[in-house]
Amino acid sequence: MLDGFTAEVLARVQFAFTVSFHIIFPAFSIGLASFLAVLNGLWLWTRNETYHILFNYWKKIFAVAFGMGVVSGIVMSYQFGTNWSVFSDKAGPVVGPLMAYEVLSAFFLEAGFLGIMLFGRRRVGDGLHMFATGMVAFGTLMSATWILSVNSWMHTPAGFGINEVGQFVPEDWWQIVFNPSFPYRLTHMVLAAYLTTALVVGAVGARHLLRHRDDAPARKMFSMAMWMLVVVTPLQIAAGDAHGLNTLEHQPAKVMAMEGHYDSHKHGAPLILFGIPNAEEKRIDYAVEIPKLSSLILKHDLNAPLAGLDTIPDEDEPPVMIVFFSFRVMIALGFAMLGLGLWALLARLRGRLYEANWLHRAAMVMGPMGFVAVLAGWITTEVGRQPFTVYGLLRTSDSLAPIAAPAVAASLIAFIVVYFFVFGAGTFYILRMMSFKAEAHVQDDLRDAPTRAAGTTPAAEQHLGKGEGRES
Repeated sequence: MLDGFTAEVLARVQFAFTVSFHIIFPAFSIGLASFLAVLNGLWLWTRNETYHILFNYWKKIFAVAFGMGVVSGIVMSYQFGTNWSVFSDKAGPVVGPLMAYEVLSAFFLEAGFLGIMLFGRRRVGDGLHMFATGMVAFGTLMSATWILSVNSWMHTPAGFGINEVGQFVPEDWWQIVFNPSFPYRLTHMVLAAYLTTALVVGAVGARHLLRHRDDAPARKMFSMAMWMLVVVTPLQIAAGDAHGLNTLEHQPAKVMAMEGHYDSHKHGAPLILFGIPNAEEKRIDYAVEIPKLSSLILKHDLNAPLAGLDTIPDEDEPPVMIVFFSFRVMIALGFAMLGLGLWALLARLRGRLYEANWLHRAAMVMGPMGFVAVLAGWITTEVGRQPFTVYGLLRTSDSLAPIAAPAVAASLIAFIVVYFFVFGAGTFYILRMMSFKAEAHVQDDLRDAPTRAAGTTPAAEQHLGKGEGRES
C-alpha cells in the first residue's frame, strides 16, 4: 500500500502522524491544569460549592488526558533514535540537554504532584493541596517552555558552533534557550492552549445548559469559558501578528508561502484571502485579494515592497499548498473564536447568556475547533520550515537514518492501527465523562483511589465508610 513512497517521505509522515496525535493532549492539559488551579483557588477563597464540584468534575478528565499525552509523547522520542538518528547525532549536543531538562524539571514536577491533586485533599489539607494543584499547572507550563525552546531553536538556531565532525555544539545556553523566535512561539502556544481548553469547557457547559438551563455548574463553566474567549482571543491575535513579523525577519520563505506570494511586489503586496496555489505555474489561481493589505500588515506601510518566492531557490521553497491552506484555517478559526466571544459578551450584557440556545449550539460546534486551530498552526510552522530540520543549516533529507522504506511503512501502519484504537477509546471515554452532569458526589478524593497496593495486607483504612472511621 505504501510501496511508492521513499523512506524520507514515510518517516516524515510517521512523525507528523504521531506529533499530531500528541499535541492535542498537551494543548488541552496545559489549559485545563491552569483552569483547575483557578477553580481550586476560587473554592478556597469563596467556599462556593459550585467551584468544588467543577474541580472534581474536570480533574478526572484532566487525569485521562494527561495520561494519553504522556503515552503519545514517548513514541516520538524513539523516532529520534530510529528514523532520525543522523539528526540526533548532529543536533543532539544542543537538543538533548533541553529535552532532558523538560523531563527533569517539568514532567517530574507534574507527575510528582498529580497524585496529591487527584486524591490528596483529605490527606494533606487544603493548603498543601492547593500548592500541589499549582505545581501541576506550573509543570505543564514548564513542559511547554522547554519543548518550545527546543523546537524554536530548530527554527531560529543561535548560540551554537559546529565541531570538526559536523555536530552543533553549545556555546551560549542563554542564546540557545532564548533564541529569536522562542518568546513569540511560547506566548502563541500557551494562549492557544488556553483558548482550546476554554472552547471545550464552553462546549460542555453549553451542552448541559441546553438540557438544564438552571444547572449551576454548567452556568459557571460556560460563563468562565466565554470570559476567557473575550479576554484571550484579542491577545492571541496580537501575539500572532508579532509572531508573524518575527517569522518574516528570520524565515521569510515561510511567510511567502503563507501569503501565497510567488512573485515579489515592489510597490505593495496584496493580501490573498483565498485561492489555489499552482506550484507548476508559480501563481495563485482564482485569487481573491485585497490590494496592498499584506504590506500594511507585515510592514505597516501600504507601499512597502515584499519579496516573493521568486527570490528563493526552488530547492529551498517550502510546500506552498499545505502552508497556504493551513495558515488560512488557523486564521479563520481565530476570528471565529473572537466572534463567539463577542456574541457571548452581547448575550451577557442583555442578560441572556444562559438562555441563548443558538449561542449554546454555536459553542458546541466550536468545541473541537481549538484542536483544529492548534493542528493547523503546527502544520504551518513545521511544514513552512521545510526542507530543513535546523533552518538553513541541516536539510531534512540529510537528517534521515539509513533505513529502508518497507521498515518505516510497517511501523507507520502499526502506529495508525494502535493509535486509532487506543486513543480513540481514550477520547470516547473522555467524551462519555463530559456527557454527565457536574454534580456533588459523596465519594471523592481518597475514597476514589485504590485502598491498597497489590500484594499488601488489607489495612484498617479499607473499612472507611463502613463504620465509624469515615469522614462526614
